[in-house]
Amino acid sequence: MSGRLNFFLAIVLIACALSLINSQYQARRLFIELERAQSLSKQYDLQWTQLKLDQSTFGKHARIEAAASKELNMVPVTPERTQYLTAVVVK
Repeated sequence: MSGRLNFFLAIVLIACALSLINSQYQARRLFIELERAQSLSKQYDLQWTQLKLDQSTFGKHARIEAAASKELNMVPVTPERTQYLTAVVVK
């Protein structure tokens, strides 16, 4: 009887040890995955900040006007160049 009990306890001990090893492996794997996700999140935050800065820089009226006149050869509208359309009512 004592031999059977010792064998049963040894099996339970081995099962507990394997379970502990597996849980530690899973914890390490999840921790590494968490670290990677946090690193990626920091990269995305940095990119988002850079994009917001670019948007505020490129969206300024003076910069848009300068690019339009220089690159697209556009000129400001003057009253002399403005054409007014009138609606003609046909009866």
